[in-house]
Amino acid sequence: CVADLVYWRDTRTSALVLTGIMVTLLSLLHFSIVSVGSYGALAMLGITITLRLGRKALQALRRSDGANPFQAQLDAELPLSQEQLERLTARFSRDFLAAAHTLRRLFLVEDLVDSIKFAFLFYILTYVGAVFNGLTLLILGVISAFTFPLLYRQHQAQIDQYVGLVRNQLSNLRLPALPGATQGPYAKAKPE
Repeated sequence: CVADLVYWRDTRTSALVLTGIMVTLLSLLHFSIVSVGSYGALAMLGITITLRLGRKALQALRRSDGANPFQAQLDAELPLSQEQLERLTARFSRDFLAAAHTLRRLFLVEDLVDSIKFAFLFYILTYVGAVFNGLTLLILGVISAFTFPLLYRQHQAQIDQYVGLVRNQLSNLRLPALPGATQGPYAKAKPE
């Protein structure tokens, strides 16, 4: 379903989803999340109440049966069964515990190298945060998610060609041997 959206297989649905997400994110740039949620709920209620009152008005004019236009949605079962909900809950708790374990390991320096890499990541993020706020990065991510897959599919041959050139250039780079290195990319060549 997500692949259909980002590859624009159904243009109308993709456009509606992208527009909805962008309007929400741009609204959050200017208003609080409480205001955006309240205005969104009021807009949805305004539409549904208007449709319901319109159906009642048609019933009063004897042009309709006056049934609730949302009766099919009211009668439909929730999309998740009890078993699916239990599976999702178990999966979420497993993922949450794994993330908590990893964060504990990184913050309490179980492995010094991993913790230093983690600290370096946050150091880089301080510079990113000085330039962009989180919502701006999220907006850029949404635009990228709806743009790059389609561009790649349309220009796959050219992109793959350039990626191949970059990989060849990177593979041709030789790192100098470090004194005392005996294995890995910094190993000294054995004398012949």
